Amino acid sequence: MKASTFVYPWDVNGDPEAPARIASLGVRQVTLAAAYHSTRALTPRHPRHRIVTAEHAAVLYPTDGRWDGRELRPYPAGDWAPGDAFGEAAAALTDAGLEVHTWVVLAHNSRLGAEHPDTSVVNAYGDRYPWAPCIAQPATRAYLVELAAEAAVRPGARGTELESLGWYGLQHLHAHDKTGGVGLGDAGQYLMALCFCVTCREGYAEQGLDADELAAAVRAALEPLWQGSAVDEGWTGVEKLLGGPKAAATRAWRDATARTLQETAVRAVREAAPEGFQVLLHADPVTYHCGANPGVDPEHILSVADGVVVPCAGGPGLLAPFAGQRRDGAVIAANFGVVSGMGGSPGTLASDAARARELGATEIRLYHAGLASDGDLAAVREALAGF
Repeated sequence: MKASTFVYPWDVNGDPEAPARIASLGVRQVTLAAAYHSTRALTPRHPRHRIVTAEHAAVLYPTDGRWDGRELRPYPAGDWAPGDAFGEAAAALTDAGLEVHTWVVLAHNSRLGAEHPDTSVVNAYGDRYPWAPCIAQPATRAYLVELAAEAAVRPGARGTELESLGWYGLQHLHAHDKTGGVGLGDAGQYLMALCFCVTCREGYAEQGLDADELAAAVRAALEPLWQGSAVDEGWTGVEKLLGGPKAAATRAWRDATARTLQETAVRAVREAAPEGFQVLLHADPVTYHCGANPGVDPEHILSVADGVVVPCAGGPGLLAPFAGQRRDGAVIAANFGVVSGMGGSPGTLASDAARARELGATEIRLYHAGLASDGDLAAVREALAGF
């Protein structure tokens, strides 16, 4: 089973030992960030620094002329990834015998929301989510598709993994996050993710809903949760809170919006890429889920992309709906955390990967070689030696 690890350019650039150290883990591939959100990251072995602060979402390479005259455009990185940081790291990793794929974060950009607030998701209370671009808006969709095509197809890359190509919601660590005081559950998170920007209000109307009435219904449905009441999990909980017809209409709008964006972005990447270029999406098999691994319909997405990268932090159960499609040649990659300080379990990687393979995984992803301690990396090396 092929293994790949996630890496940032700043893990590699300036550290001549990094490429060989990553290759020694036993991975064949590196998924290297080309467009990434703001973050504060540890670099525990780098000879020049220990902490990298990426102050805003940025592309980690020089953009081309396609953005000239466009209001929505990617931001260049600051001193945390200057120049063609991606290209420099990719060349060093390739020289170490590793296959490089791009890692592209799309609908997750706090600076975009701060400078262009009208692009953001607006919840039923009128609160904007600056980290979450509304993927229904035509200008935002055009920006995301163009960014996907440019950031994915970098020189030397053999494929790409597109993250957050779908709806983003409330559940996002934004600065010093203080949103965990009330347990909203799966259903409450869905309601808090519903967007009421101008475009989405028009979309609800197409589904037979009055947007003002829907917003009021969402607020009323959430009120018991703010008071501490429990609610059924999953879609059953949404239907109980909002009512079946309203819930179904919101999901119809959002599912179609995400699906068409994914189709358009993948098509744009393929048109820009050389033959044989692999296109994967980070994905969750529950279509109404939001976030870095947005919800998709497994049958549909495997007809569009070459495969998926599936979060397995809570176990490999989310693999089954994708594997059940039995699509020949599809990549179904199980994504495991291997940073013990961030909740990962490198010591159980061998057994976790074996279980994932039983459930249909064809590859594994390791999050994340640059963030892991020496002890974590030693455990990964030992586990992969048995593959």
